[in-house]
Amino acid sequence: MLSLEQQNRLREQYSQEHPRWRPATEVYAALVRVRLGPHSRVLDLGCGRGGLVEQLSHPLHKIAGIDPDLTSLRQHRLSLPRAQAFSRRLPFPGECFDLAFASWLLEHLLDPAADLREVRRVLRPGAYFIFITPNAGHPLIGLNRLVSRLRGLQTALVQRLYGRQAADTFPAYYRANNREQLQQLAPQAGLRLSELRFVPDPTYLAFTPALFRIAQRLDALLPQERAVHLVGSFQRV
Repeated sequence: MLSLEQQNRLREQYSQEHPRWRPATEVYAALVRVRLGPHSRVLDLGCGRGGLVEQLSHPLHKIAGIDPDLTSLRQHRLSLPRAQAFSRRLPFPGECFDLAFASWLLEHLLDPAADLREVRRVLRPGAYFIFITPNAGHPLIGLNRLVSRLRGLQTALVQRLYGRQAADTFPAYYRANNREQLQQLAPQAGLRLSELRFVPDPTYLAFTPALFRIAQRLDALLPQERAVHLVGSFQRV
């Protein structure tokens, strides 16, 4: 398997060959920054040990993080207010946040309508919830769903390919992971799907040169709506 440095070189090569392409994480961060005001109170859902909040230069006392994993919360790299909780039951009063965001969370929700209703509850009217998540329509995600039925195999692959330990690997259900699902969930939760972008990324498989080439060919054949990543936003109505 290629080293991280070699993988990053492949990503840089792809960026140079496709100058209009941006990684989904950059598209996501840009969308958050557009909605982030200087006085915004922000909720990071599934905050883990850090992530996007480390890039925002926003006052930490105006950001709250929640995560069900206590170890991750204790190891968070910033001293922001945080609590052990699930998104389906948030420990906050209603209408207290101007912006919420979630990185790689929607795919893990067993009942996404319930979680989205709870997110709506804590958002102020007109506020946005911005997300990045895998696209269930991509063949790679279909393969992951198949592998996930063999829990031990999935854990071993995640550890091997991404360097994540079993404690950091959570079940994925993919019940809010395509346009149709998101459009159906929005009115159920009192939200409006205000934006949805489909972002291809063959560097997702930049573990070996051969896998990278296969991923490039696959992305070239797939229609836009089956790109591997979804970045979007809901607005409270």
